[in-house]
Amino acid sequence: MSFGKSLQGAIDYMESHLLEKINYEDVAKEVHMSCYNFHRIFSLMAGMTANEYIRNRRLSLAGQELQLTDSKIIEVAYKYGYETPESFAKAFSRFHGVPPKLAKRKGTQLCLFNPLAIKIILEGGNTMNYRIEETSKQRFIAKVRAFSNEIINEAGNHDIPDFWGECHKEHLVDEIRNLRQDGKKDLYGLCSPTKENEITFDYGIGVIIDEDTNIDNEEEILKKGYRIWEVDSATYVVFKCYGNNGDCISEMWSRFFKEFLPQSDYEQTEDTDYEIYPEEGEPGLFCELWIPIKRVS
Repeated sequence: MSFGKSLQGAIDYMESHLLEKINYEDVAKEVHMSCYNFHRIFSLMAGMTANEYIRNRRLSLAGQELQLTDSKIIEVAYKYGYETPESFAKAFSRFHGVPPKLAKRKGTQLCLFNPLAIKIILEGGNTMNYRIEETSKQRFIAKVRAFSNEIINEAGNHDIPDFWGECHKEHLVDEIRNLRQDGKKDLYGLCSPTKENEITFDYGIGVIIDEDTNIDNEEEILKKGYRIWEVDSATYVVFKCYGNNGDCISEMWSRFFKEFLPQSDYEQTEDTDYEIYPEEGEPGLFCELWIPIKRVS
């Protein structure tokens, strides 16, 4: 199943369960994705998070019901998943621009939010420079933290940049880099594939373990809160991200789904993806983005 069809299947599933408490693990399972990849693909392709989509659809339907039926506000509030009339009124006013009681007045203008329909449009003329890399099994030493799947590409979310900032402030980045006494001291931003029914993903800041890495006493390093992160051999597509901040990474992920995948013979796999932040790089290079892929059979 292509990711476009998978995403439409996820939308159809959510639409058929709008009046229920939606479990994103069930949505992802329905379309054979990890919860992690579902949230990432949805937000990049739809331009909003799954939470925002469901909230907007429910409030749109609630507005129509108040305007076209004799249903009471409290009944509509509970029907569309709000625990109190007050929380419903606040969300309703923010979405429609008027409180629920005014929705029943003739001539009141409300907002309509229709179901999404995913269409993949192939556009020519854009150049995407990439390379394909085959890697053997890799090991990393990293500082790792768990994050909610739902924050992937969420507008205004700074959890991962804040994690980097915290590691810089506590001099952990320098400590990690100094584990490599020789060779390149490139930093890796590692993102884990999530297992079925997991609601979080791991993100790690680390360095690769090879003959240039000084971990004679692995036990002592692990006691400091670091983790050994293993990645199986895999095929990666590699993109260079140019810019001054993490926005260039999000933009490249978007282009990967919207431009690279639809026009290639590859699909993404559920393996670790990562960014490489070079100690010394070409001018303007923020990082390299490594995304695991396989040929479509």
